[in-house]
Amino acid sequence: MIDYNGLLLTNVSSIVSFKLFLFIILTLFVSLGIDIIFGEIPGKIHPVVIIGSIINFFKNIFIKMKNKTSGLFVVLLVFAVVSLILYLIYLISSVNLILLFIVFAILLSSTYSVNMLLQTAVDVKNDLNESIDKARKSVSYLVSRDTDELTESFIVSAVIESLTENITDSYVAPVFYFFIFAIIILINPINDYLYYLLLIPVLYRASNTMDAMLGYQNDELRYIGYVPAKLDDVLNYIPARISGLLVVVSAYLLNLDGKNSFKVMMRDARKCPSPNSGYTMASAAGALNIQLIKKDTYILGDDNKVIIADDISKAVKLSKLTIILFTIIMVVLFTLVYVIL
Repeated sequence: MIDYNGLLLTNVSSIVSFKLFLFIILTLFVSLGIDIIFGEIPGKIHPVVIIGSIINFFKNIFIKMKNKTSGLFVVLLVFAVVSLILYLIYLISSVNLILLFIVFAILLSSTYSVNMLLQTAVDVKNDLNESIDKARKSVSYLVSRDTDELTESFIVSAVIESLTENITDSYVAPVFYFFIFAIIILINPINDYLYYLLLIPVLYRASNTMDAMLGYQNDELRYIGYVPAKLDDVLNYIPARISGLLVVVSAYLLNLDGKNSFKVMMRDARKCPSPNSGYTMASAAGALNIQLIKKDTYILGDDNKVIIADDISKAVKLSKLTIILFTIIMVVLFTLVYVIL
């Protein structure tokens, strides 16, 4: 294993060296490059797919328990197994610093999905320009609602809802927790800190995947899905609100309706069943001056104009700038902490 003393300068104040600071910044940007240029890791070896298999294994064991502790057992055991697998990968890759950097960046890129988030919305818009039936099929992979009879406006609404809702868990939240822990190790380095730095966003992704697989409100999953759903709500609480505010800022920068974006976010964000998803969706609806509707669930924004396919392009630009602003802010804050220390 590598001697990491080269990455760490320890004195009375435990100041982290420039090499470690650079490692953290570079792995983020390299991981972003991997995601943007190459997209998703092949499914058979994608960490999220592997995590999903682990979740499914423990789900089949504990779903027979008809109480909410079943979900707690799943969460704890999934976290334990994922942590162990990641530690083994960390030990193997630690034989060489370059290898560790590459593996770290690849695994970090798997905790978020900027490329797929943005491209999926663009693809549905392109399908809509070709055929509404093709668009209905495409959007069915994004949302849980029945899409067979959706009109163009409802298809566009569903795409924008899915896109903006996932700003939080597809990028902002994992990177937020990555930098929070990076700041912690700047202040107080611990043994194997690079392992824990990677583990934090990986466990976030595991939690988010558990919520996606188990957190549905139906008879089969209502017990086992309770704890995963609540955990995901807690972990997304701060990132969702940061994301919502950055959508507002992005709206101003793109000459969209920033004032209305903030107004609608404050008014409508809590109309969604989730305590978090409404912040980015409502702020986007306000920015675009459109109404996002999920039948029998929520109505976000005002019916100021007819929603059209071009609104997807605007929402993509809005989401992209939100992601860029968040990245800049976190890097600047992290740099300021490093300089101050």
